[in-house]
Amino acid sequence: MSVSAAIRRITIPQLRARKGQEPIVALTAYTTPVARLLDPHVDVLLVGDSVGMVVHGLDSTVGVTVEMMALHTAAVRRGSVRAAIVTDLPFGSYQASPRDAFAAAHRLMVEGASAVKLEGGAEMAETVAFLTARGIPVMGHVGLLPQSVNMLGGYNARGRSPEEAERILAAAKAMVEAGAFSLVIEGTVEPLARRITEEVAVPTIGIGASVDCDGQVLVVDDLLGLTGAGTPRFVRRYADLAGAITEAASAFAADVKARRFPGPEHVFAEKKPS
Repeated sequence: MSVSAAIRRITIPQLRARKGQEPIVALTAYTTPVARLLDPHVDVLLVGDSVGMVVHGLDSTVGVTVEMMALHTAAVRRGSVRAAIVTDLPFGSYQASPRDAFAAAHRLMVEGASAVKLEGGAEMAETVAFLTARGIPVMGHVGLLPQSVNMLGGYNARGRSPEEAERILAAAKAMVEAGAFSLVIEGTVEPLARRITEEVAVPTIGIGASVDCDGQVLVVDDLLGLTGAGTPRFVRRYADLAGAITEAASAFAADVKARRFPGPEHVFAEKKPS
């Protein structure tokens, strides 16, 4: 039996049962090699629509398509054996109707997603219920909603006013009541994120929220120091791969220009006659 065959992928019921237990560890992944490196260390690989900005150079997540998400979901699936794979439904693929959402979610599940994630609150409750009733697990997303950045006017923290805090709390409860097995709470003031975690029956996963959430997620490129200047307040860089890549590329360029590379050990000699 192969090693991969002996490892069972974490299931959605197992994640849901982690409420109030050992924190859930989640990171984004978009490619097979990165998924392979992260897989032993995380519970969830999130194929986020952040791929549009991180990998494809878009200004926001709004331009991400189902085809893009399907491509990256399949890549992450090939690179992992343990972590549950949660894929974002991209903007425009689920807002019009539950049937549209099902078609997009079905495509992503076929490519290897364990569940899908969508943003919103009460206005998305019917869609969440429609999907979960048809066998598609849904992770909700409340607080700062990147797909609604044009309506929100930017990426500022949410829930600072009592009125907005109550709206976000209501959105979280609506998602859970509709059947979401977990919630991402993004860019939300800490007391509100803690309150949501206390008042909903499913695990919460924070990003710019609270240490009291039931888990945490970061964009892997932020964690690795690959996203340059302007890192959000809630990000902790655990490495400086941008510096390492720059140093390696500079050293390679210098060796090529000085004809130090390739050396004799890097080229192929003629085969000597026997």
